[in-house]
Amino acid sequence: MQALTSDPRRLIYRRPDLLANVPTHYCPGCGHGIIHRLVAELLDEMHLGPTTIGVASVGCSVFAYDYLAVDFVEAPHGRAPAVATGVRRVRPDAFVFTYQGDGDLAAIGTAEIVHAAARGERISVIFVNNGIYGMTGGQMAPTTLLGQRTTSSPGGREASTAGWPIPITEMLALLPGVSYAARGSIADPQRIGRTKAMLRRAFEVQLTGDGLSIVEVLSTCPVGWGLTPIESMEHLERDVVGTYPLGVLVDRVKATATVPETG
Repeated sequence: MQALTSDPRRLIYRRPDLLANVPTHYCPGCGHGIIHRLVAELLDEMHLGPTTIGVASVGCSVFAYDYLAVDFVEAPHGRAPAVATGVRRVRPDAFVFTYQGDGDLAAIGTAEIVHAAARGERISVIFVNNGIYGMTGGQMAPTTLLGQRTTSSPGGREASTAGWPIPITEMLALLPGVSYAARGSIADPQRIGRTKAMLRRAFEVQLTGDGLSIVEVLSTCPVGWGLTPIESMEHLERDVVGTYPLGVLVDRVKATATVPETG
């Protein structure tokens, strides 16, 4: 009888413990699932799960509490930084992060994020920018690209009537209360790895007791964009980074600013 050979297979990936083992409701090609995985991996690796409190507000981002197995608070639309501030004040021992979309953070919640940043609140902000209102019908957002068609700009966004896309992370990076600000992408595995490193740094900044940290993640909305999932990733890599360059904008904990990544 022939001896059994050893199994040549090797494990290259396992689901993070803090990523719920449930089917996703997100549309095919949506980037939220990738970002959820990165967050869950980091919370596992940094042993933050038991002390973590997440805050998400209205929009597709609010469903993060269905997939990340940590304590969550649901905030009104745009108010996640204000709610997170309250959580931070009463639970100084907790690790606190917000998970927000662009219509949420860069539109209805602009005042909340600006003043939380100005105060240097010790929270980590995960800002998912897909350039559109995904949940409520595909309307133009403050981050929508020039020329981009949406349900409220069917002819494409025009600067003369709708203004230019708002580089909210660059604006926040000017404030001394922001200890770390960076922008990543989920366009390909290399970009995803770099984005994870940015998120790790943002989490570390909070743990060292410094001010607000924010990582903007350029993501996709194939349904809102009217593209296939593959076309969405190509558009993200080819076109979106032209308006929103990738890289670390400021890292005041190291007392140095990093030149944004090109390409």
